[in-house]
Amino acid sequence: MFSIPVQAQRINAYISAGTITSQVEGDELKGFGHWGLHGGVGAWIKLDDNNTWALTVETDYSCRGISNHSQSSENYYNINLDLHYVDIPVTVFFRDPFGGLQIGAGLVYSRLVSQPHGFIRYNPYYFIPDTTDMKFLKNDLAAAAEARFTIWKGLQFSARYQYSILPIKKGWRFSLDGDEWQNNCYGSSITIRLLWQFGSNDRSYHNKRTHRRRR
Repeated sequence: MFSIPVQAQRINAYISAGTITSQVEGDELKGFGHWGLHGGVGAWIKLDDNNTWALTVETDYSCRGISNHSQSSENYYNINLDLHYVDIPVTVFFRDPFGGLQIGAGLVYSRLVSQPHGFIRYNPYYFIPDTTDMKFLKNDLAAAAEARFTIWKGLQFSARYQYSILPIKKGWRFSLDGDEWQNNCYGSSITIRLLWQFGSNDRSYHNKRTHRRRR
């Protein structure tokens, strides 16, 4: 009976919302041209009494993909393709006891739940991407790094970068001036979001407020 409230104090739920910019390595394009929405729920699990180490587990929605509308000669074709994922990130965080900055690293499992029909335009006399099979793989496993800091009480800012460990598409074929080759594609994304952590007892916030009162 006494262990239930103790464990409850170690776990704080939170919600998040923000935006995500992404690209696909191997598509012969450059830059994070695709922007989409991101949001989800998570749990902050304290691993020690000082809240120095913590584990987070989330369930998120992310709209990643490929977008390029540039007319630059360096870009061979124009494309707009949305990839809707459900992400499950598991991250271990270290918290700076003085400044309150939280730095974490972990893994993200993603499941492709929807791939709406987009568009792709190219010059068949110059550069040809294979459009006969534009389906991406259903499963994605990525490594991730994240930084968070508290803005006010339970409100936090987060920035996360992730890169696929396994290909999200295999053997995408391209041809240019008679030369042909294949690329394995890997996802890369940057997520910027705000989080609200319920029942947060942010020591860095309270310590700053107490220090100001003493002065």
